[in-house]
Amino acid sequence: MNEESLLLENIKEFVKEGKEARLNKAYNSAVTLFFKALAVLCDLYILKKEGFIPKNHTERFEILKSKYSEIYKIMNKDFPVYQQSYRLKINKEYAEVLEKDVEKLIENTKINISD
Repeated sequence: MNEESLLLENIKEFVKEGKEARLNKAYNSAVTLFFKALAVLCDLYILKKEGFIPKNHTERFEILKSKYSEIYKIMNKDFPVYQQSYRLKINKEYAEVLEKDVEKLIENTKINISD
């Protein structure tokens, strides 16, 4: 399986599991999974546009900030919520916001995650 296929499969898994976690009221898990979906969507987009996958959050954010500002705005807004999920109890609204941002990023990047 090539890098694009692996990233796409990971996105699908994170979105599916994030939705299940949200439905089960496991909002911290949902936020974590939706943010991972966002990050991997960015990585796949960067791979398609730039020819490589960022090594970490820092590199991903630098590339997004300098070249893809609309995507950067979404990630920059959601990253603190993801970080808070480590130490706070996250509510349903935050999980829903991240889920909607996944949908927005799918639309903006035109990455098809459907089977």
